[in-house]
Amino acid sequence: MSLAPAPLTDVADRLAALLRGDADHALVSDGDGTGDLVIDGDLVPRPLAIASTPPRAVWAIDGGQALVRDARCLQVYVVRSGRCRYEGRVCTLEECGDLRAHLVGVGQRAAELARLDGGLGLGLDCALDVNLLRERAEWDALERTLTEAQSGDLVLIDGDLRPDPRIPPAWFGGLLEAAHDRGILVVGVTKHTSLARGNAPLLGQLERDADASLGLRTRWWAPVGHSSGRRGALFTVVAAKLDPDAPFSFRVDVAAGTDPETALAALATVCDDAAFPGYPYPLTVADRLAACPPWVREEAWFTIEDQLARAGVPVDVRDRAFTDRHRLMERAS
Repeated sequence: MSLAPAPLTDVADRLAALLRGDADHALVSDGDGTGDLVIDGDLVPRPLAIASTPPRAVWAIDGGQALVRDARCLQVYVVRSGRCRYEGRVCTLEECGDLRAHLVGVGQRAAELARLDGGLGLGLDCALDVNLLRERAEWDALERTLTEAQSGDLVLIDGDLRPDPRIPPAWFGGLLEAAHDRGILVVGVTKHTSLARGNAPLLGQLERDADASLGLRTRWWAPVGHSSGRRGALFTVVAAKLDPDAPFSFRVDVAAGTDPETALAALATVCDDAAFPGYPYPLTVADRLAACPPWVREEAWFTIEDQLARAGVPVDVRDRAFTDRHRLMERAS
């Protein structure tokens, strides 16, 4: 029995109901379904003042990835981290992390997990995918940064402070706690969040609420919730518009033990770049440093091909394994 296709008008009507707020407006959730975020904020936008003195130094960390070749049963990925440091408004460090190559697919999990583990205790039953590979590179960069940062520094992570659930909470929780003990503030900024209210995007609703109650050109923040877990709350989650000219607000995670409003006031000092108002400009630099553009992907493959040639793998064997037949058919049509 065939299923009747859903008409576009039906989808549009249901989407309109969500965006109008016809659903349960009180229902707030983290729409990715992981269930480790406790919603306990009042979600009321309130004014935010910028700190009069910026942090001593601001560090930013991001991770990048690229699929180099795909044989369906096997994939070759590369990942790397990028990080930078600003002191005042001067960038004093730009670093591209080492490019890490990984072979993912049938029969490769044990070898790759052994390389990734580094004392984490991932276990041989741990699922392996590119998200875990990229996050491992990011959190390695965070661990290294926290050894170099000093009291009063601000360390920014692209994304939330909830790492991949396969990474043991004790490990990353220990990093955040050690940073707090040394007076280092760790903050995660998420560009595109799954937070929802009434099953519709939460931040857009809060932006409209803030425009109506506080005015269009106002910095603001609103408490959302906190992380859950056996170690207690590792971070607080808020929404914030960090520059008067910013078109959007963001989800911001603040490591536990720090007053969120104080952290946001410090964060706002690096969110006034004209190109990206409201978003921390050090993170835009880290994003560029971590990126794996096509030329990086191809250079990685050239290096691998040289090694395959030395190992005696014929060219036709390589081509038969990695040629995308679907793409060839599209080009021919």
